[in-house]
Amino acid sequence: MTERAFGLFIFGDEILSGKRQDRHFEKTREILGARGLALSWVNYLGDDRARCVRALRESFRSGDVVFCCGGIGSTPDDHTRQAAAEALGCKLLLHPEAERLIRERAAETGQPATIERLRMGEFPVGSAIIPNPYNKIAGFSIHEHYFVPGFPVMAWPMLEWVLQTYYAHLFRSVAEFDRSMIVLDLFEAAVTPLMQTIAQKYPQFKIYSLPSAGEAGLPRHIELGLKASGRQAESAPPEAFEQAYLEFRAGVTALGGQITEERQARR
Repeated sequence: MTERAFGLFIFGDEILSGKRQDRHFEKTREILGARGLALSWVNYLGDDRARCVRALRESFRSGDVVFCCGGIGSTPDDHTRQAAAEALGCKLLLHPEAERLIRERAAETGQPATIERLRMGEFPVGSAIIPNPYNKIAGFSIHEHYFVPGFPVMAWPMLEWVLQTYYAHLFRSVAEFDRSMIVLDLFEAAVTPLMQTIAQKYPQFKIYSLPSAGEAGLPRHIELGLKASGRQAESAPPEAFEQAYLEFRAGVTALGGQITEERQARR
């Protein structure tokens, strides 16, 4: 079975301009990780509708599961609903259940269900709603793309609902297993052939190198590591991972690298 990839779009000029700090990336990683899943990519997009259309058109073709945060309101700077419809070559249509919820919320708050409010229930034809437990103003889903508001208090419970409703069968006990070492006195160029050898011998694992010019009280160094993600993290024999790491470690030492610290993480 092919491993499902999860992606994240974060929409809004306010993120790119720095007027607001993004919190969705880290929280989405946390929400997925708690279920043994991992985020494969993230893309920040401003309020340029043409650019949003191009990005969504590509992601609709990808087969990925994609979360989309922001831009589904009714003000002139909200373009996500329209961009999704254009990317799919369809129209926006007022969803009857979304309309009912908007009218219900308006009655509860003593406000009229204006055209502007009802516009928040206009979704690409064929969409299903995503319940919003905060204020009942629904998000929508279509072709495994899940569109939620930019407000974290609304977006995060909605993303959790999506995962529980549609992807519970993919949940695992582990999203990633990672072992690494902090190495002094070794350049990346010197360790690259060793990395290639380990990668070829153990293709089920991912090998990585994170060079640093020196930070957190450390001199110039490289963090070299091995990780198993997704299905490999859950099903790979622990002894195979251990063997691969020990071979990598021995090779680093043979090259003259000084290992000052080793790290291990299970997420």
